[in-house]
Amino acid sequence: MFDEDALIKELNFKAVRSSGSGGQHVNKVSSKVELTFNLYKCLVFNENQKERLQIKLKHRLSKDGVLLLQCDESRSQHKNKMLVIKRFLNLIKTSLIIPKPRLVTKIPKAVIRKRLKNKKIKSDKKINRKKPDLD
Repeated sequence: MFDEDALIKELNFKAVRSSGSGGQHVNKVSSKVELTFNLYKCLVFNENQKERLQIKLKHRLSKDGVLLLQCDESRSQHKNKMLVIKRFLNLIKTSLIIPKPRLVTKIPKAVIRKRLKNKKIKSDKKINRKKPDLD
């Protein structure tokens, strides 16, 4: 499908301080990792794949075609980098999957008959619940 190693080489990483509370450790360590990926300058994908990614990731891409992912789940910068790479590769793989077209099938006559029979049984059951008409 595509070369993961070549794709990882095209990624840009930046370490940033994590947001939120956490005390002294958070205030002095840059453990949050930001991954940026420019889809338009990518050499790994062909034009069809780029077009598909652009359609699938249109809400995640900036106007310049840059995808930005962040990870600050762990206190370790290295773990966060591995997590964000895994998340990125998973996102790309799922975006490149082309769904199979649905085959239109005809409903079998036996199924239609069974459904109508069940409807008739239910309607008879409800009719029998009514008070008898004594006129």
